[in-house]
Amino acid sequence: MTRDETPLKLAKLEDILRDMDGMLVAFSGGVDSTFLLAFANRTIGDKAVALIADSPSLPKDELDEAVAFSEGLGVRTIVAQAREIDDPRYRANNPDRCYFCKSELFDLCRREAERLEIPWIADGFNASDVGDFRPGKRAAAEREIRHPLAEAGLTKDEIRRASHDMNLPTWDKPAAPCLASRIPYGTEVTPERLSQVGRAEKALREQGYRNFRVRYHDKLARVELPMDQFTRLADPVMRRAMVEAVKGAGFTFVALDLEGFRSGALNEALTDQDRIDYE
Repeated sequence: MTRDETPLKLAKLEDILRDMDGMLVAFSGGVDSTFLLAFANRTIGDKAVALIADSPSLPKDELDEAVAFSEGLGVRTIVAQAREIDDPRYRANNPDRCYFCKSELFDLCRREAERLEIPWIADGFNASDVGDFRPGKRAAAEREIRHPLAEAGLTKDEIRRASHDMNLPTWDKPAAPCLASRIPYGTEVTPERLSQVGRAEKALREQGYRNFRVRYHDKLARVELPMDQFTRLADPVMRRAMVEAVKGAGFTFVALDLEGFRSGALNEALTDQDRIDYE
């Protein structure tokens, strides 16, 4: 789709939201749900409510930013404690882990929506997500969660451009999936491991790195950086600072992935049959 079609899609999104006449947004503070919440607030006002799930897999900084943004819009904001970590199926960290996480999230949303008599629950799923490996889609389908951005045909690039036009701070925000996505399938997800990865990534963000991942491999942290940031590590001072930051989070060894940053890199280990079985 070209940018010229974006206004038509935005008009369609406006129609969708008006027809819904009220929704609770599963809000994470990412690019997509931020745009949806802001657009809904502009379109249907106080009929849009935000629910933010507080969980060990969400970095504290991300939680605080999400709450500040939502409240700054004047949107009614609910912070609910998510307990997916109590589910042994989630902790087992099979390729369908996201199904159990999203099930917990959407069940939280359902309880709040029923309490507040809100007719719909919506998330930031968009047209660019349709072909991805996303077991959470099944949890959404089972609970009749709406995807207004996808229904309007909006892609990720279009959402970023529209976010820029609306002066949203997230328009160029790197993708930030939950911390559990840093732990290889089959390795148990624990609060301690999530916290360890979160501390390492926070330390690297404070050094100015963007759009990267720290992958957990027991005592070893595998750092994925965009290729254009590799040159920073030719400087021994910068390299030592990275090593000390990651070791400071509790890792013994620090490795740089020579293939660079890849969103969803841990899915590379999945076979085609795995994708069929677990989605």
